[in-house]
Amino acid sequence: MFDLVVKGGTLPDGQVADIGIRGDRIAAIGALEGAEVGEVIEAAGDLVAPPFVDPHFHLDATLSYGLPRLNASGTLLEGIGLWGELREIATVDEMVERALRYCDWAVSMGLLAIRSHVDTTPDHLNTVTAMLEVRERVKPYLDLQLVAFPQDGLYRSPTGRENLIRALDMGVDVVGGIPHFERTMEEGRVSVRDLCEIAAERGLPVDLHCDETDDPMSRHVETLAYEAQRLGLQGRVVGSHLTSMHSMDNYYVSKLLPLMAEAGLAAVPNPLINITLQGRHDTFPKRRGLTRVKEMQALGIPVGWGQDCVLDPWYSLGTADMLDVAFMGLHVAQMTHPDEMARCFEMVTETNAAIIGLGDYGLHKGALASLVVLDAADPVEALRLRPARLAVVSKGRIVSRTARGDARLDLTGRPGEVRRRR
Repeated sequence: MFDLVVKGGTLPDGQVADIGIRGDRIAAIGALEGAEVGEVIEAAGDLVAPPFVDPHFHLDATLSYGLPRLNASGTLLEGIGLWGELREIATVDEMVERALRYCDWAVSMGLLAIRSHVDTTPDHLNTVTAMLEVRERVKPYLDLQLVAFPQDGLYRSPTGRENLIRALDMGVDVVGGIPHFERTMEEGRVSVRDLCEIAAERGLPVDLHCDETDDPMSRHVETLAYEAQRLGLQGRVVGSHLTSMHSMDNYYVSKLLPLMAEAGLAAVPNPLINITLQGRHDTFPKRRGLTRVKEMQALGIPVGWGQDCVLDPWYSLGTADMLDVAFMGLHVAQMTHPDEMARCFEMVTETNAAIIGLGDYGLHKGALASLVVLDAADPVEALRLRPARLAVVSKGRIVSRTARGDARLDLTGRPGEVRRRR
């Protein structure tokens, strides 16, 4: 007896199989003819994949585009300044409402796990209070990890370190930081050491905004690799963005990447945002700031694609669709071989899940019964078309259905509701 069967779907590896779900677990994969079934999703050859995972997002700022005004220059620094104003006037209820609206949108796109950085700069910590409430409210259908993120710097902000500790004490999951935004390179280096020591003492992962700049001398990822090895944090440390690597000379990178591999670091570039924000001070040639994705992968460094921003002070677009992120990533990283394109799909599913430490993830017996049925034949076609999510199953329950060919969504309406245009 199965509560739910996804019938005749094509798995990412090309296998055609039924998936039998009992409770919140995958109970069987194979030919399930004749089994007693409560409900059936007829996949009929459609691609059935594990859910999408976003390892880098800013949920406290999402859907705030235009508040308190537009980012006229389009730069990272103006975005940070705008957010600094908004976080002082946004209420907890407003941030919860926006975040829940985004989470509903994400679920409809098959995105069922998000790691979100939460700004711990303001002494009121309304950002943290709001996101902790959101994490609890979405728990039945979406896994949300929170990163304590001192947006204005661990040391540059007078209470930066104190507030980060307070946020961790409140129940935030991951230690974050922004070493390149400290006053000096030396303060940035010391902040990396301090943050890694805090994580080691508490048994927490580390996920730092690292070297998000066009400056090739911003090399805090080297310190991050050293501290990960010194403190035994291998496999628990992520360097996000790493855009300075786009500008570094090849000789230094040939030393840096093996150090990252030895230290068990993972990397999360955010292609939509990296190529939008970087290179703003260049004339021509104009840099685009995407880190060295294929070179890291060649050394076995886990690299995942992140969304980062949707409709906020830094980015005026976005759809909560990780296929959009992977589609842009494969273009900018020039990953156009069929094997590389398939790897880009894997980066927003299996790789991202491993980077943020999701347990019981995937399409195998005993795994958590979370999956997405896409109107596509295989992962490469899914990247090309960014098709409708015909069905989304979260923890054994169908949480979204979409008619074939109807992938357009309307974010208007009350929190907790996503309406499809007809």
